[in-house]
Amino acid sequence: MNFKNKEAIYLQIADYVGEHITLGKWLPEEKIPSVRELAVELQVNPNTVMRTYEYLQQHEILFNKRGMGLFVTADAVEKIKKIRRERFMQQELPDFFTSLYLLDIDPDDVLQQYNEFRTKITTIKNTDHEDEQ
Repeated sequence: MNFKNKEAIYLQIADYVGEHITLGKWLPEEKIPSVRELAVELQVNPNTVMRTYEYLQQHEILFNKRGMGLFVTADAVEKIKKIRRERFMQQELPDFFTSLYLLDIDPDDVLQQYNEFRTKITTIKNTDHEDEQ
């Protein structure tokens, strides 16, 4: 995983976990990798993963089954989307609008690119879903 300098690593790992949950790689009520397993996979300090997991538990995205590990909550996807939407609207969208303005990019061009992206992603998701069956 390539980490960005402008955001805490534990939050970037939280985004990574959130993506896995949102994309259905880790399902509701399913056990997730242990702190050590994820630390090895991402090549980070286990304490950083522990901080990530604590953060996600505070936001009720993960829950602990004593002696068994951490699991995805039933409504994790909705909570992840809410948190990420808020952060996007407050932090990323203003920068995006500034770039559009400074580069004189028409919002209609952006909408066309976005629609093409959605079509591509939908096709990939449908192909992945067919492969699983």
